Amino acid sequence: MNNSFFFDHVHVDSYSSTPKYLQLAYAILSAIKQGKFQQNNLLPSLNELTNHLEISRETADRGYKYLRYLGILKAVPGKGHFISTTEINNPLRICLLVNKISDGKNLFYQRFIEDLGTDIPIDFYVYNNDFYLFKRLLNKRQDYTHYVILPHFIDNEEEAEALIDTLPKEKLVILDKRLKRVKGNHTTIYEDFEGDIYKALEQALSALSKYDTLQLIFHKKSYLPVDIKRGFNSFCQQYAFERGVLDSIEKIELKKGEVYICVNDDDLVSLLDKIKDTSFIIGRDIGIISYNDTPLKKYMVGGITTISTNYRQMGELTAKTIKDNMAQDIALDFCLQLRSSL
Repeated sequence: MNNSFFFDHVHVDSYSSTPKYLQLAYAILSAIKQGKFQQNNLLPSLNELTNHLEISRETADRGYKYLRYLGILKAVPGKGHFISTTEINNPLRICLLVNKISDGKNLFYQRFIEDLGTDIPIDFYVYNNDFYLFKRLLNKRQDYTHYVILPHFIDNEEEAEALIDTLPKEKLVILDKRLKRVKGNHTTIYEDFEGDIYKALEQALSALSKYDTLQLIFHKKSYLPVDIKRGFNSFCQQYAFERGVLDSIEKIELKKGEVYICVNDDDLVSLLDKIKDTSFIIGRDIGIISYNDTPLKKYMVGGITTISTNYRQMGELTAKTIKDNMAQDIALDFCLQLRSSL
């Protein structure tokens, strides 16, 4: 096998979060599975890999060592590395598409790779809630065994769901919310956005009782599901709170007796900036609830009350459903951290 043919099928993506040695190893495995590389083919030397793929010699050697560990390659002193077998199992290779980076997503990812195994290649892409970037990334489809997608889009939601629906359902794991336009037997590990905010506010009812109005800050162009607004409105109706849904925190006049629920951290920062210019005391005159707990929120202004998804559970369940190779529909737990901001 000549080197030109080899490098037609073996590439390394500098932008992927998958370690380069695993990208090298799994590109070779993919070519073997496709019948491109045959038993006893001689592979390029470490120096040739280094020069052509622009990787270090150590990375190239580690990739070959991994394949020797799997029994795919054999090393012959003085000659090089040969393919020892073309009879291989179907190794896992994951495409992970996340709408944005956050503390919660980091918790998910850490638990996911802990439970799945650090030697499993994961191509990790962030598409910033942008459908067109998501589409370009998904069109780079390679020989993935699973597509793990957190599908939050500011625009083109229907187009995004239609695109996701084209993926093989046995390979599809959808996280964080259900997609009604995606059919077939696939895995969904989701938040109950409507039920979670209702139950969280119900758990905080005693602390909320000293206020008369709840204000949900929810942008018109938010990527978050409108289910949050439905759950919020249902709670306020059930327990006779005055209520409002605000598109922005910037232009509102803060009032005593109101609780402000911030679904993103930018609004939380803006709200705290507005409060510091008043005489209101947080937790007495004005209440604050923020979505998604972070270590910092435990200490901000004496502690911010938070409603959070269990992102570590999301990572655990995602790894389990992939290893078990079984389609499931699972609702995630949520957690209310009641602190002095109420």
